[in-house]
Amino acid sequence: MKKAVAFWSGGKDSGMALDRLRRGGEYEIAALITTVNAAFGRVSMHGVREELIDLQADAIGIPVHKMYVAGRGCNDDYVPALRTALEIFKRREITRVMFGDIFLEDLRQWREDLLSSLGMTGIFPLWKEDTGALAREFIERGFKAIVCCTNDAQLTEGDVGRALDAGFFRDLPASVDPCGENGEYHTFVYDGPIFRRPVNFEVGETVYRPLLTAAPAGGASPSPAVAASSIPVPAASGATATKGFWFVDLVAKRPDLNDT
Repeated sequence: MKKAVAFWSGGKDSGMALDRLRRGGEYEIAALITTVNAAFGRVSMHGVREELIDLQADAIGIPVHKMYVAGRGCNDDYVPALRTALEIFKRREITRVMFGDIFLEDLRQWREDLLSSLGMTGIFPLWKEDTGALAREFIERGFKAIVCCTNDAQLTEGDVGRALDAGFFRDLPASVDPCGENGEYHTFVYDGPIFRRPVNFEVGETVYRPLLTAAPAGGASPSPAVAASSIPVPAASGATATKGFWFVDLVAKRPDLNDT
């Protein structure tokens, strides 16, 4: 069986892509690769604590390789970290890399060009699939997730912390892609067919982060935050301009030591 690594944001698309790849039986997944903001210890764009990524990987049964990106996560910081991470697996003769992308052509081309320069190949299990059908598949396969981040050009504070269920998909505005492929929202998946057990967590505070807000002095970690992203998020036709993002902080739930 051929070996591959899977880019893992901790959200629904990477979860469904991994499910597809495993069911296909062609690849053994050697590792999950997650991009973490080095200053804040949180997943880039999603704002999820890296501790929860560790718990996801343990519950799935695949080791995680964290790709730490310094600074504000712009390309000058991101690309060298990405190349370094991929070269680690290339030296292990693992040359296939999975992504959960669905229809962003420019992003796929960028990924494939970079992989080609390293002698590696991309795998895109969800590519060009209908996102409404994928949303239904997510529910039918028994996945469970929570909305951890919303783009305020499209969704609101009330949408973060919601379960990713039929009600959520039904309530989405017509301008929002069902899978949030344009960056309208991000998720944290905590149970489903790829998990050996659920990830146990608690929902914390909700905060708003404007775009391009400077990080706190002294390197203090905002909560939940990748503070503001320097990556522009495309808005669907008719949407207002993006001003920032709502995040909900998710915290690993510790077992009660008094439980028996």
